[in-house]
Amino acid sequence: MQKNKPDHYNDLDKVYSKIWNLLSSGLKNRDAPFHIPVFISGNKDKSDGRIVVLRGVDKKERKIWFHADIRSNKIKILKSYPKATLLFYDKNEKIQLRIFSKIKINYQNNTTIKSWKKTAHMSRQCYLGSEAPGSNSSKATSGLTEDIDNMKYTIEESEIGYKNFCVIENYIESIEWLYLAAKGHRRAHFSLENSSVKKKWLIP
Repeated sequence: MQKNKPDHYNDLDKVYSKIWNLLSSGLKNRDAPFHIPVFISGNKDKSDGRIVVLRGVDKKERKIWFHADIRSNKIKILKSYPKATLLFYDKNEKIQLRIFSKIKINYQNNTTIKSWKKTAHMSRQCYLGSEAPGSNSSKATSGLTEDIDNMKYTIEESEIGYKNFCVIENYIESIEWLYLAAKGHRRAHFSLENSSVKKKWLIP
């Protein structure tokens, strides 16, 4: 049970700062709730959601990003409709965050080169399958060879996975914040489409 009201309870500026602090924590700490948001893409006719791993946060550029396989179905969806929503929730903080963004798919450019170099040996395993994610299979499988499954490959051998690697940048257009409190919830909206940040309270 919440006893004391947090500093951000009635302060929009502090809410906005808290948002970026939580995102930064999600990037740096793999155990933080914001490390694995739900990414929702699609249009009015069909939507699709999945868990992604937060790989980058840039407050100045107002963007966050994650990695993906260029062969995956979500890439086809994003190419046809380059808008998406990211949903975060921190149980302990009692904070829900919805980020509405415009998408940029980076493939075999300077952004992917830099990100691939930083991608750990173990994480590269995801991009070493011969078939695209979601492909049909006649049996239960990881889609990887036995050696790759058992991490029996060198960092040099993993370079072949770069051709399947891409970086999805989410340029934030707006954010909706919800704080759950026994003494009264708080909800706020932030518009980031222009150079300034427009902030306003909403009814929870």
